[in-house]
Amino acid sequence: MRSMNLVDSWAAQVCSVFNQTLPNKTFTGFTKIPVKNPSFFKQKRPFSALSVSAIATKEDEKVKEAETQKEQFNFKTYVAEKAISVNKALDEAVIVKDPPVIHEAMRYSLLAGGKRVRPMLCLAACELVGGDQSNAMPAACAVEMIHTMSLIHDDLPCMDNDDLRRGKPTNHKVYGEDVAVLAGDSLLAFAFEYVATATAGVSPSRILAAIGELAKSIGTEGLVAGQVADIACTGNPNVGLDTLEFIHIHKTAALLEASVVLGAILGGGTDEEVEKLRRFARCIGLLFQVVDDILDVTKSSEELGKTAGKDLVVDKTTYPKLLGLEKAKEFAAELNRDAKQQLADFDPHKAAPLIALADYIAYREN
Repeated sequence: MRSMNLVDSWAAQVCSVFNQTLPNKTFTGFTKIPVKNPSFFKQKRPFSALSVSAIATKEDEKVKEAETQKEQFNFKTYVAEKAISVNKALDEAVIVKDPPVIHEAMRYSLLAGGKRVRPMLCLAACELVGGDQSNAMPAACAVEMIHTMSLIHDDLPCMDNDDLRRGKPTNHKVYGEDVAVLAGDSLLAFAFEYVATATAGVSPSRILAAIGELAKSIGTEGLVAGQVADIACTGNPNVGLDTLEFIHIHKTAALLEASVVLGAILGGGTDEEVEKLRRFARCIGLLFQVVDDILDVTKSSEELGKTAGKDLVVDKTTYPKLLGLEKAKEFAAELNRDAKQQLADFDPHKAAPLIALADYIAYREN
């Protein structure tokens, strides 16, 4: 009887609470919503210990469901963990040996920081199709080596003639133009050696396919083609959108595309999965350059870690220049939407890193 009296007392308290108006949190604050049917709690049917237990169980289930819904992909944690893994792998891959100066120059630019977007894309694509990070880590390091090579060469006086990269003096400012050229060459050559010799747990046919994909992305059908077209069009006032898109799909997007495709190939992806991820990567590759063009006219050198306003000074054609700043931003948003659409058929949980990386590329500040 004592237990039933306690139950009746609890029920009476519940009745008094539900006769009041209850706060309901919304995006704009708290809105008072009256309970529509408080008479339910005034019924004379007694509460049993069993019914109280059932209510408690349902409440527990609701709490667990709410907690599950709150569990979201933590992009900051993901980036931090992947960056640590990639930086460790890069540090171990390129060590100082004879002749020391060339290896020091390679490490100076390779380990100077950076966002590590390309390696992360490679690893995320590998894991999305069911592979393990270790399958794609050599390839992830290789694309970062090649990306670093392109930066070293791009900064040379005969190219963009820049003094600042990733917040530090450019390679040729520290080691001289001759060593900088050779450091870039060495990183390019070693990238292929590293994929071929360090990749484990993957069939030789897939390693060969990955090497072919990587080579194509940086030659005359990729990065080099874009770079040559960019040089030819600098100072030309008649460059149109088609030419600008050709430049950036080859100069910037090609290596980003290869990063994703390599991960998918080495992770065991099917032909269909690889092609969907290729389309995703092409969108975010072009997106990366559109955002770069926007940042060049909206951010300072200190914020970017490189010389701001450089495109304007040398009269390069950019998306803000052709479309205007607001239209360029709209184009970037469209590319981001199109990229995510390519991931619609994948497991949302496994696709979360690539979706977050697309958003990061779209909304980055440097």
